[in-house]
Amino acid sequence: MMAVWWVGLDWTVSLWLVRDNKNMATKKATIDFLLDQLNHHAGVTARAMFGEYALYCQGKVVALVCDDELFLKPTQAGREQLSQLGEVIEKPPYPGAKPYFWISGDDWDDEKKLSQLILVTAQELPLPKPKKPSPKLKMRRH
Repeated sequence: MMAVWWVGLDWTVSLWLVRDNKNMATKKATIDFLLDQLNHHAGVTARAMFGEYALYCQGKVVALVCDDELFLKPTQAGREQLSQLGEVIEKPPYPGAKPYFWISGDDWDDEKKLSQLILVTAQELPLPKPKKPSPKLKMRRH
């Protein structure tokens, strides 16, 4: 079912927003479950982003949780491990994104296998680039 909202910005500009009701933000219970599964072995943390979540391991974004689904960043080590577990399914976590490895909810229960998958992915990913310091604002005296 589609939900449609009309937002009037002013008399000359209006915006129609169409959103499919099945695309909802990830539930907190989903993240709590995943973190409980992954913290025992991999030390994973999560950060909320636009109603969805990024999972971090060793200071690196290793996965996204979008619409209560787990998407692992694609790496060769992750592909090899997933292929041993079964079929490797790639799909984008959100419209316009590059494909990630989709991890079925059925595979979330085995915390050791899931943690190992996260760890091998983190080991293969590069460290994030350091952030550039923000330019200091000069204060003017009057």
